[in-house]
Amino acid sequence: MWSRFFRPAVISHSVWRSLFTMRLKTSEFKSLFTDGLNGIAELFEKHQYELRIAGGAVRDLLSGKRPEDVDFATTATPEEMKRMFQDAGIRLINNKGEKHGTITARLHDENFEVTTLRVDVETDGRHAEVEFTTDWQKDAERRDLTINSMFLGLDGTLYDYFKGYEDLQNHKVRFVGNAEQRIQEDYLRILRYFRFYGRVALRADEHEPETLTAIRENGRGLAAISGERIWVELKKMVVGNHAAHLLELLYNLDLAQYIGLPPDGDVVEMKRVWRNASAHSPKPMTVLAALFHGPDNVDKMDLRLKVSREEKTLALFLVKHRRTLRKSDEEPDDLRPFTDFIIDSREPDSQSKVCELLKYQGEEKLLSELQRWSVPRFPVSGHDLRKMGITSGKEIGISLQELRDIWKKSRYQMDKDELLSHVKL
Repeated sequence: MWSRFFRPAVISHSVWRSLFTMRLKTSEFKSLFTDGLNGIAELFEKHQYELRIAGGAVRDLLSGKRPEDVDFATTATPEEMKRMFQDAGIRLINNKGEKHGTITARLHDENFEVTTLRVDVETDGRHAEVEFTTDWQKDAERRDLTINSMFLGLDGTLYDYFKGYEDLQNHKVRFVGNAEQRIQEDYLRILRYFRFYGRVALRADEHEPETLTAIRENGRGLAAISGERIWVELKKMVVGNHAAHLLELLYNLDLAQYIGLPPDGDVVEMKRVWRNASAHSPKPMTVLAALFHGPDNVDKMDLRLKVSREEKTLALFLVKHRRTLRKSDEEPDDLRPFTDFIIDSREPDSQSKVCELLKYQGEEKLLSELQRWSVPRFPVSGHDLRKMGITSGKEIGISLQELRDIWKKSRYQMDKDELLSHVKL
């Protein structure tokens, strides 16, 4: 039904107040129109409420990407949406966002998150008290970055009030309106700026000086932001483009102390590790571990950011083994120091940790080999030794370790019979 709206990519430009519009027609945009979205769109049209795609999904579509998540904005209030969906027999789920104006409807096995247009009436640097509005520009004004403040109508019309499309074309990241005001509304926007800079900017150091000044002067506001929210942004930033530059900037702008990173972090080591690892999809903690001098730094970070157990364990592993678990000087192409470690550790995720260590160390050839390597199964068990007449648990343990060492020296080639021939009875 919505195909009648698909026109050439750009039909017209117009300026109203500061509004820029154009028409979009791309295969990525067309692909959004599932049975579910067509059903939702018909319902809003029938009840004469405007419905547009909002935020990051618009940015992705304009960049030629199909968005993973699509958020919608509307002139309908939450109560009006609830009544409209319930009358149509459409199931509502997850009412947690309702007080912020978000209703989630489920249709044709898809969830549609629709939020009423809002204006901020009061902010405290962490949260905002909002009022509903029908003014699209007012809603755009409260968003963080120009590239995130655009709307896309279901007929393909782009609504852009703050030159977001121009900034996207020019790979620029700017706050909507006054940078200091936007930051003071929610200090997490400092890290969102860095994260999106890594996604959009072509070169590392092309920030507007006034933006960096506003960030420096308001950085201490990050101290009041929850660790969980900070970690969501930080780990996305660390695996994006320009990560080493952006992490160094956190230190140059005196922000590290507020977000769980060591104030005296080893920036030189971090930049070296980023050069080593960036082409091999390092985990966020692999890059951040380079900043840490010891396990105390990891504990303090965890206390502030509440990282997962897996993430903390990886950081501690890298800090502990980055200097000691290394390739052999005599046989630099030999994977054995690493495979021996994996077999001895007997932990299910030790191989993935050692892979991160090799990324950290810049050992590309060994990394490639280890990623193809499968952990061999040690062929001897305590049951085999008991059948040979060894009954003492202590003796079984000692014998198994001796056989394991022999097996390792054979490069894991010896089978059960060959190994058992070494048992001294």
